[in-house]
Amino acid sequence: MTTINDTVDYIFGMHPVTEAVRAGRELENILVNKEVHHEQMRILKDLAKENNIPVKIVPIEKLNRITRKNHQGVIAFIAQITYSNIENIIPGLYESSKTPLILILDRVTDVRNFGAIARTAECAGAHAIVVPSKGGAPVNGDAMKTSAGALNNIPVCKVKSLKETIVFLKQSGVQVVACTEKTREKFYDLDLTSPTALILGSEEDGVSSDLIALCDHKAGIPMYSPIGSLNVSVACGIIMFELNRQRDLNPH
Repeated sequence: MTTINDTVDYIFGMHPVTEAVRAGRELENILVNKEVHHEQMRILKDLAKENNIPVKIVPIEKLNRITRKNHQGVIAFIAQITYSNIENIIPGLYESSKTPLILILDRVTDVRNFGAIARTAECAGAHAIVVPSKGGAPVNGDAMKTSAGALNNIPVCKVKSLKETIVFLKQSGVQVVACTEKTREKFYDLDLTSPTALILGSEEDGVSSDLIALCDHKAGIPMYSPIGSLNVSVACGIIMFELNRQRDLNPH
């Protein structure tokens, strides 16, 4: 194991990475040389798929920039947290007589935004953050630093399918609210006192239309400027603390 800029841990080499996957090590993702196609690489890719670990096919130059040691075309980044299971968290909240507050991030790829969101979510009392196994920001050193330690405290759940997670939450009595500009519904007009999951999307594309279609409600933040949008971490804070205001006024 070694370090990049004192923030990101990784392991390299075909055998060490393969054994790390087999041992159930928490890995953020695996980079593999696009020119390598032998049987051991196929086995590693299959194992990664079985264990829900993203594999990125990259040129050899990218691997060499990370380390000049004998990586054999494979580098795996080690997750800095242990991921949780949303299907275990929800029943536990109900058993503890808590009203679930879950945050779902759709295509939020900027690590600093992710860290800032985690910090806000933890301060607002969110019970978990759900992220996709592919297409989301990595939990690396920058994310940990920006979160000011929040990522050590709030559970993060990495899931294969956000659609399936939304369906599970709805079946569990959790209303799902898409935070989007594509609505006339204002966030402060919604009843957020019941079990709630908030979905936030990327600043570029917002929440995916297929996820919005599954939601119970859409929530917009009124804009009074031609800019027309907020940083996703700022939007997160506005809506989450409105939720807390409502719950403080109407405790269950």
